[in-house]
Amino acid sequence: MATTKPFEFFVQWHLTESCNLSCRHCYQGERSSEELPLSEIARGVNEVSDMIRDWSEAYGVAFSSSMNITGGEPLLRKDLFEILGEIKGRGFKVYLLTNGTLISRDRARKLAALGLDGVQVSVEGPEHVHDAIRGKGSFAASTDGIERLVDAGLPVTLNVTLSTMNASSMKKIIAFGSHSGACRIGFSRLVPAGKGRSLLSRMLTREQARDLYEELFALELKGIEIVTGDPVASQMRTKTKVDAGNVAISGCSAGVAGLTILPNGNVTPCRRLPLALGNIMKDSLREIWAMSPVLGALRDRSRYKGKCRVCGHWAQCRGCRAIAYAYSRSRGEDDFLAEDPQCFIEP
Repeated sequence: MATTKPFEFFVQWHLTESCNLSCRHCYQGERSSEELPLSEIARGVNEVSDMIRDWSEAYGVAFSSSMNITGGEPLLRKDLFEILGEIKGRGFKVYLLTNGTLISRDRARKLAALGLDGVQVSVEGPEHVHDAIRGKGSFAASTDGIERLVDAGLPVTLNVTLSTMNASSMKKIIAFGSHSGACRIGFSRLVPAGKGRSLLSRMLTREQARDLYEELFALELKGIEIVTGDPVASQMRTKTKVDAGNVAISGCSAGVAGLTILPNGNVTPCRRLPLALGNIMKDSLREIWAMSPVLGALRDRSRYKGKCRVCGHWAQCRGCRAIAYAYSRSRGEDDFLAEDPQCFIEP
């Protein structure tokens, strides 16, 4: 770990699997109604906070810790504001991930009063494209929600899931983002998991993904930043390879910089990587982080397959493990260490 700047560690907490939309590319499978109560969530938040504090004291490393709070649709939790307040009170940066359709002016003001560090709203394209993916009327409702969040003074990031369904609409999405008041537009690739399994044929090819990211990163925009959590795309902005040997230092966060907690308390490396590591109701998070065989494999270069194993960008990329896993399952291989099928970076 570099000690010159805080090490980023985040927890993505899914409070509910309930949702008011039924998106075609949703990575959730069958929805469960089981949800942790506020008291157990508060206990889990304290455990994460104590774990990070102890790491910092033991290793002399400063941490920048955050929680991404989402669902399903998190605004369907009646105790959402109490949960957010609990997390904020423990000193975390807090980001809300939502479809934006349930953001009233009152809710936007309450979120701002809590001191949220940002809100991410999903947008898939201009109205006809967005509604074809997320449901009729959802674009108008999300647009209203974005306007209310911006008016309340909250930093808003728009997030786009890239596929052949919206690849030709990028200029319109950028134009919308530029005029919406959002400060960032983020992009990630379709993960063919959950309902999204039916969209395997809608995944971008390597060449399409490369060309699309090159087009996006070449844009010079004022007032809005183009970002991506895609580990492969991020290598296009990396001037030199980092020779860290077999030590993972950035890129895909699974096993390296974060954990996901599901509504029932199950812990996974990533919401799109459905590999059970334990449950916060009965298992220690720090033991999961240190001892999980799955997380150990994600950190072990020798266990990777194909192009990812030999790539000079491994330490700072490793491909998207969720896409690699979902794609391998579509081929009957069930391998979360397979190579990223859309990688366009020279190894």
